[in-house]
Amino acid sequence: MIGKLAGRIDYRGSDHVLIDVRGVGYVVHVSERTLAALPGVGEAVALYTDLLVREDLMQLFGFTTLVEKEWHRLLMGVQGIGAKASMAILGTLGPDGVSRAIALGDWGAVKAAPGVGPKIAQRVVLELKGKAPAMMAMSGAAPVLDAGEVVEPAVAAPVQSPNASAQAEALSALANLGYGPGEAASAVAEAAGANEGAETSVLIRAALKRLAPKG
Repeated sequence: MIGKLAGRIDYRGSDHVLIDVRGVGYVVHVSERTLAALPGVGEAVALYTDLLVREDLMQLFGFTTLVEKEWHRLLMGVQGIGAKASMAILGTLGPDGVSRAIALGDWGAVKAAPGVGPKIAQRVVLELKGKAPAMMAMSGAAPVLDAGEVVEPAVAAPVQSPNASAQAEALSALANLGYGPGEAASAVAEAAGANEGAETSVLIRAALKRLAPKG
């Protein structure tokens, strides 16, 4: 699980950023509010992250605070709320606004998020009202990320692994074949270590050999 990233912004999209972490680029989806708070291209940034894994998809979502990340996880647990709706709610209200709205039973505030209807908003308030007090307390105690403390100076340009792109493509291929992120990442890393500079197809074959049942 990738829980935090610290690097420099290479690109800013409408709902995501590309973060360079020592030569490896991570596409991180963020809410509209979080995107507005992030620095410009080339600047240091640090985000808490949550990895969403599905049969045909792997996405990273980024958050400036642990409270925002935890609300995302709680919202995703409500039936009818997917990643898009969760990010819309957080983008509209912010984590503290979500805490207040749910604590007060104000489903109308939740409904103000794009794509969230009244029934879903009411369900969010009903199912998560008991979580609001703890989240409000967490808001005052959670640590604040400081990108400047964990990111190397820009002049110390990171060197990308010669087959970093091939490793990423091999990892994606294994995920599509149904392998879990942990076992796939381990197999690809071992394959890359034994086949320096190898192309994607070579890494995939080598990783599959390592994942094959022993017996």
